[in-house]
Amino acid sequence: MIRNTSFPAEVLRRWLCALTCTLLVAFFPWMLLPAQQPATAPAAPAQTQPAPQPTTAPTPAQPVAPGADQPDDNSAPTIRLPVNEVNLIFTVTDRHGHYIPDLKQSDFALLDDQKAPERVNDFRQQINLPLRVGIVIDASTSIRTRFQFEQQSATEFLTETLKSRGDRAFVMGFDVTPTITADWSNNLDALETGINRLRPGGGTALFDAVYTACRDKLLTERGQEPVRKAMILISDGDDNQSRVRPDEAIKMCERSETIIYAISTNWTPSRGKGDQVLQQMSDATGGQTFFPPSVEEMTNSFHEIQAELRSQYALTYTPADFKANGAYRPIYLFCNDRRYQVRARKGYFAPTQ
Repeated sequence: MIRNTSFPAEVLRRWLCALTCTLLVAFFPWMLLPAQQPATAPAAPAQTQPAPQPTTAPTPAQPVAPGADQPDDNSAPTIRLPVNEVNLIFTVTDRHGHYIPDLKQSDFALLDDQKAPERVNDFRQQINLPLRVGIVIDASTSIRTRFQFEQQSATEFLTETLKSRGDRAFVMGFDVTPTITADWSNNLDALETGINRLRPGGGTALFDAVYTACRDKLLTERGQEPVRKAMILISDGDDNQSRVRPDEAIKMCERSETIIYAISTNWTPSRGKGDQVLQQMSDATGGQTFFPPSVEEMTNSFHEIQAELRSQYALTYTPADFKANGAYRPIYLFCNDRRYQVRARKGYFAPTQ
C-alpha cells in the first residue's frame, strides 16, 4: 500500500508560513521606528556651532531702510534724476513782445501727450539756471561781405551773456561742413579766438550744422540739475549742401532740448525761403527768429536774445502714463490769461532705458 505523504507536507508548509508572519509582525515596528521618530539627537551647543540663518531679500512691503548695514557697491551708477522728469524752459510775453514776470504756476495749463501731468515738481521764474550756448555761424561765401561784423556781434554777445561760473559756450562755423573752433568753455578769450578763426568760403550746409551741433555738443550736456540750452544761429537760411533734412535737424534739437534763436542775415525787404526755414526751426524749439534790417542792427538782436535768456520760467514735472520707449511726446503749454503768449518747445523724445 502506498502511503499519502502530501498531507504532512502541506501541514508543514502552512506551519512555516504562519511562523514567518508571526516573526514579521513582531519585528516590523522596530524596523520602522528610526524613520518615524523625529531627529531628537542633541544639537551641538550654540556657543560652538551656531546654526546658519537663512538670508531672504526684503519684500516690497518691507523695504530696507536707508543707512542699513549693507555692502557698498561703488561700481553701481548713481541716478539722481528720474528719467520720467521733464524740464521745460519757456518765455512769456505780451502781444508787443514785452516779457511778463512774476507769474505763478496756477497761471498756466499744461498737456503732455494730451494728458495733464501726474504732478508738478518745481515751478519758478528761473533766471539763474546755468547756460549752455552754441554759437553757430554761417561761414559760406554768401555772407563774406558782412562776416566781420557778425564776428564782432557774436563776441560782444558772449561777453555780456556768460556771467555765471556755470555758464559755458562753444563756437561752430559751417560752410559745406561744420567745424568746431572753440569747445565748451567759459573762457571769453578762448571763445573770442574761436570766433576770429572762422573764415568764410564754400557752400552752405545749414541743416547738417544744426544737426551736428545738437547731436555732438548739446545732447551730451546733461547734468544733475537742469540747464538752459540755446543755439544762436546766424545765417540767411539758404541751404544747398546738407544731407540732413530740415525735419531731422529739428528733431535733433528736440532730443537735445535746445532752443534755437536765429538771426537772419537776409537784409532785403522781402522774406525768402531761407527766412521761413529759420522761423520754422525757432518756432518748433520755443525760440525766436530776428530779422535785423541791416548788419549794423544785428547787435540789437543779440541784446534781445540776452534779455530773453534772463527772463525765462522753469517748470519741472512728471508726465502721466510715461513710458521710456523713445517715443515723441507733444507738449501744449498756454497761459490762462490770453493776453500773454507762451513760447516753449513743441515736444520731446522720451528717453530709453
